[in-house]
Amino acid sequence: MKAHSEDRIRVAIDRGGTFTDVHAIVPGQGDIVLKLLSLDPSNYADAPTEAIRQVLEKATSKSIPRGEAIDLSPISSIRMGTTVATNALLERKGERSALLITKGFKDLLVIGNQARPDIFDLTVRKPGVLYDKVVEVDERVTLEGFTEDPEKKVATVGEDPDLVVGLSREVVRILQRPNLEEVRRQIQSLYDEGFRSLSVCFAHSYTYPQHELDVARIAQDMGMSVSLSSQLQPMIKMVPRGQSATADAYLTPLIQRYLQGFRKGFIGGLEDASVTRCDFMQSDGGLVDFRRFSGLRAILSGPAGGVVGYSQTSYDHDTAKPIIGFDMGGTSTDVSRYAGSYEHIFETTTAGIALQTPQLDINTVAAGGGSRLFWSNGLFKVGPESAGAHPGPACYRKGGPLTVTDANLFLGRLVPEHFPHIFGETEDMPLDAQITRKKFEELRADVNSSLAPGSRKLTAEEVALGFLRVADEAMSRPIRSLTEARGHDAAAHDLAVFGGAGGQHACSIATALGISRVIMHRYSSILSAYGMALADLVAEVQAPLACEFTQEHLGQIQGVASELLVKAKQELEGQGLDSSSTVTYELFLHMHYEGSDTLIMIAQDGEEWNFAERFIERHKQEFGFTMPRQVYVGDVRVRAVGNNRIGNAAAFSSKDMGALSLRKAPEELVQMWKDVYFEGLCWQKTPVYLLHTLQPGHQIHGPAMVIDKTQTIVITPNAVATALKEHIVIDIDNAKSVKLTRDNTPTHDPVQLSVFGHRFMGIAEQMGRTLQKTSVSTNIKERLDFSCALFSADGRLVANAPHVPVHLGSMQYAVLWQHEHWKGRLREGDVLVSNHPICGGTHLPDITVITPFFQDGEIAFYVASRGHHADIGGISAGSLPPNSTELWQEGAAIESVKLVEGGVFNEEAMREHLLVKPAQFEGCSGARNLSDNLADLRAQTGANQKGINLIRQLVGEYSLETVLFYMKAIQENAELAVRRLLKETYHKFQGEPVQATEYMDDGSPITLKITINGEDGTADFDFTGTGPEVYGSTNAPTSVTYSAIIYVLRCLVGEDIPLNQGCLTPINVIMPPRTLLSPSAEAAVVGGNCVTSQRVTDVILRCFDVCAASQGCLNNLTFGKSSQLSADGKYTPGYGYYETIAGGSGAGPGWNGTDGVHVHMTNTRITDVEIFERRYPCLVREFGLRQGSGGAGAYKGGEGCVRDIEFREPVSVGILSDRRSHPPYGMHGGKPGALGVNLFVKRSANGSDREINLGPKNSIQAAKGDRVIIMTPGGGGWGKKGSNGRTTNGTKLQVNGSGPRYGAGGGTVAAFHAAQNSN
Repeated sequence: MKAHSEDRIRVAIDRGGTFTDVHAIVPGQGDIVLKLLSLDPSNYADAPTEAIRQVLEKATSKSIPRGEAIDLSPISSIRMGTTVATNALLERKGERSALLITKGFKDLLVIGNQARPDIFDLTVRKPGVLYDKVVEVDERVTLEGFTEDPEKKVATVGEDPDLVVGLSREVVRILQRPNLEEVRRQIQSLYDEGFRSLSVCFAHSYTYPQHELDVARIAQDMGMSVSLSSQLQPMIKMVPRGQSATADAYLTPLIQRYLQGFRKGFIGGLEDASVTRCDFMQSDGGLVDFRRFSGLRAILSGPAGGVVGYSQTSYDHDTAKPIIGFDMGGTSTDVSRYAGSYEHIFETTTAGIALQTPQLDINTVAAGGGSRLFWSNGLFKVGPESAGAHPGPACYRKGGPLTVTDANLFLGRLVPEHFPHIFGETEDMPLDAQITRKKFEELRADVNSSLAPGSRKLTAEEVALGFLRVADEAMSRPIRSLTEARGHDAAAHDLAVFGGAGGQHACSIATALGISRVIMHRYSSILSAYGMALADLVAEVQAPLACEFTQEHLGQIQGVASELLVKAKQELEGQGLDSSSTVTYELFLHMHYEGSDTLIMIAQDGEEWNFAERFIERHKQEFGFTMPRQVYVGDVRVRAVGNNRIGNAAAFSSKDMGALSLRKAPEELVQMWKDVYFEGLCWQKTPVYLLHTLQPGHQIHGPAMVIDKTQTIVITPNAVATALKEHIVIDIDNAKSVKLTRDNTPTHDPVQLSVFGHRFMGIAEQMGRTLQKTSVSTNIKERLDFSCALFSADGRLVANAPHVPVHLGSMQYAVLWQHEHWKGRLREGDVLVSNHPICGGTHLPDITVITPFFQDGEIAFYVASRGHHADIGGISAGSLPPNSTELWQEGAAIESVKLVEGGVFNEEAMREHLLVKPAQFEGCSGARNLSDNLADLRAQTGANQKGINLIRQLVGEYSLETVLFYMKAIQENAELAVRRLLKETYHKFQGEPVQATEYMDDGSPITLKITINGEDGTADFDFTGTGPEVYGSTNAPTSVTYSAIIYVLRCLVGEDIPLNQGCLTPINVIMPPRTLLSPSAEAAVVGGNCVTSQRVTDVILRCFDVCAASQGCLNNLTFGKSSQLSADGKYTPGYGYYETIAGGSGAGPGWNGTDGVHVHMTNTRITDVEIFERRYPCLVREFGLRQGSGGAGAYKGGEGCVRDIEFREPVSVGILSDRRSHPPYGMHGGKPGALGVNLFVKRSANGSDREINLGPKNSIQAAKGDRVIIMTPGGGGWGKKGSNGRTTNGTKLQVNGSGPRYGAGGGTVAAFHAAQNSN
């Protein structure tokens, strides 16, 4: 008997967090559609089992008692998606497990990438790890050779028994083989402690998995469940691969237990797949036999079904027009894209855990029907907080707050008569429209009382509609990123809408994006379940491969592909795929340019092997340029797809729609007329239709509503809905909608202001996304040491995406300087470059690229990007000389040069300034890798152009006058928030000035006195008393101090406010000349950005009495080899590397400090150990927490870190740090954190080690085998140990942040948004 035979029932189930959706195909009958509560313990133990029981009762007309094992013989197929894994991850309710990891890295997953989740959250709360215990295994391998080698030496195995060729075809050196008897004892000890689930992650196991496999055999022989990082996803990067293994160990036993319980509900326990086949949906959109369903692949199981559902029902194969999936639920909205093939990602963060596993690119926005509405600081805000199921929206009669659902109800966009009557104490009452109206009237009063005198007052309806517009903008922002950041036009897509709340926002979202067509399947409210029926059985296999894509290596690449094809086929056969099913094989190469980590998955074109050409074409489409570099392969992937669908998708076809006889829906189909509020038209009498009464060809002109049991579709006045057999298609006249919804007369409208806040920040974010993806250097691409911003015509900051805090505000002074310097002399097509401290720079490696936006021959805006270049010359590699005394020693200093003139990139000028000029000084080199500098400058130019294009689009949408008006208004909004903060602070300190002094390691004082005017909310920040300019590198350009001020103010405001010039308008900074914070033009400044900026922040925070000191520096480590420029002009490149190292954060009233995290003025990520060792001649001996370094107190300071690096070739090394003689202070009786220590371990000729203290700042020449050990400071404690940690006035100070915010879904947009918020 064929399991998928069409003469028997086929069931597809999506078990969501709140509801379980069911779609069943019953031969000879109509489809059965059910919606059950996922949890209803008083009626049934398991919702999917109950769903199957109800389906069988309806299909067979036979009673099946609950609790009895069910006979599945009438059912040929069960398909299921489940949130069991997702919920366990979100709620941290997985299996108790242990982690085995390479010696020296027991804390690696705690530190992660060392970035904090929210840069403005002083509590610095991070998601915890998933394992309960970690055990180090004494084993180690590394890679031979390094990719940054200027000589490009090729490593070979030869006769050395410790050299082997890895799976990636890289040469691996085995440094330490594990003692398996010792490992057995370690695992036995874990077993005796009750552990039954293990994860294993060893360094470089993606290419050399043998040590992991040896350990796994021991654990499996003991009966333990083992998750190996090398087997789950063999890709480079130890942290996400390790976190993936821990997630699998945490979730898979839970999944297996759930499946065991599920099987018990059926006669035969699903053992015989020839009778009833049972498959589960994986995160990649493919099905897998339930026996092979694992925790790691289950995390996006439900949402993946929705993507399959809309892609198979809404994509028009005739036109091949791409579609955007929009799935709006109660607490969040998922967006994705489909253009004929599924878009997968392989590294993302889900529920706070970095994962490496194939997932559909689904991006989750914290805006749904239950998202709360806030009026705060003159702005309309929606979410991210949700009312949840309890208490739910205000209209649910449980005392809940106003939500998006309430706004839709108040404006008539929900029909209570057709909504389930399940509310109130007796659970039989309809939605409560009266409480919703009452609350909106109260909110209207609050809004109007806050508006400036003379402003037009808003009605309650305008307030509610304003919140819907802001919600639409919040949901549109990631859609723009998903499309435009990849080189696609959002308006060139159709919008496929599904989910319970999607229909209410379909037309308005489409209008906001300029999309002209919305497609909704008749099963859109259960589309995830329906998608399960349309999915295929899939086997994914992948192998690492590191080689250049050339004819020479083609045979090797094809050999790996052939091996994977065999493996994929065996995998599908092992899942019991029916022999009659067709199988297609999709081959992909994960490709990148030499030196770049932007990998793009390139699918094979038929039988062709033109992968390099396709990669270059795709790169140009997505990023706007190609690179004169070789193309490399990173991984080979095969996806085997077995077609065993149980449903027949009726895909949308515009051709079929055109063949229909279109006619107006008859009047008699109108169920009722309802008052609905629309923008520009106010209340309109609106007809309501029932979906099931509409026939193919019926058309409904808006305004109108179409409803069924589970959803409401709002058709706006500018739209026409057409009923098809399986779809509702809504065509939107966007020209008409612009006329209705865009007011080109600039008047202060708080709704419009809120929308523009999203749009301005969205522009800065997309610039940053473009820069990160197109850059080549580790600093920008991996560590995210860059910022992008938008400025007004006079050079003042309008929107700065929250990247590196030390760039906040400081970039404005670079733009202001260039604005004055070039006034009247710039032309369209010009781009400026600068890095000089007197021109608004911070330190020289931070190069700023500035592009003016012209309208009618005049500059209307500027956009700018600042990126930290790994090396720009000077006396030491990395251009961060610890002991510099003059600016010229720190590398190229550029006051102002046209990087691009008339659209032409000025490479010769950059060569002169970066390579030739710095090398003219004694002991100095030019840029050590000029090609990287030029590539990154091109990337910055491209990011700026992205900003220009988006501004041009915004101006075309609203008019230049309106955009300029709201640029100014958004600055004023930020100013009001800061003035309010200062008034509150004035009362907290009873009007008294506050002051503090901190000392640098060289004894230089930084003194600050803050005097606040409580009447107008202004303040003097007086740095009189700060020490003089020093003969060293810790002088800080003035702009750095402004960055520290804006950072602290944003932290203390405690809300999400615009980051712009308005934050600094109420602040008067008094800074005497020629001090440490206002040095001369010739002064060395490299440490001012890296060290002094942190100490200025410490002083400001101490004045405000907010928290104990954090580690107080960046621990800047640089190393490399100088480039050479011969007398005849021949250039031999060198290389340089730069990293900053995390430490402990300070404790505060109510929270402990966080271990191993970056603090305050930086938040750059650290390069993954495997990437680090592949690129550079280094071995990381240890990277972990420095136990005992956090200051004691009622609340303990965070622990610092230990980083031990061995050099495998001679290099020059520099360390630039502070807090080596003055420890991070404790507060209110808390103890200080431990001082940092920098050690140089010199390998002697006899093999012994000589340990030397380098002090806070030093340069050395390291030989092969030498090491540096950086021990970073801990954070200070708060309050005396045993006290309650309260402040002197007895209150617990509230600061921004309430812990990590993360949702279930990740995706490329969500991942980048998180990176920006954390960086």
